[in-house]
Amino acid sequence: MANHKSALKRIRSNDAKRLRNRYQAKTTRTFIKKLKGTTDQAEAQELYKTVSSMLDRLAKKNIIHKNKAANNKSKLAKFVNSLAAA
Repeated sequence: MANHKSALKRIRSNDAKRLRNRYQAKTTRTFIKKLKGTTDQAEAQELYKTVSSMLDRLAKKNIIHKNKAANNKSKLAKFVNSLAAA
């Protein structure tokens, strides 16, 4: 266990940030699954806007890598466009 006051505070703040990051990442994954399960094109476009901004936010905060966010957005955009074609 840490002896310095600042180290104890750092442990507490790291735990809080870790929980927040896990919550945001899990919520984003849930929205991605919801989007992939959608068959309605209009609803999919609305969900895509939400998921896209969530992914951008995660990448900005370095919770996920920026390329992973870009890859996910690209795949989801292809999915939404395939709904429009069908």
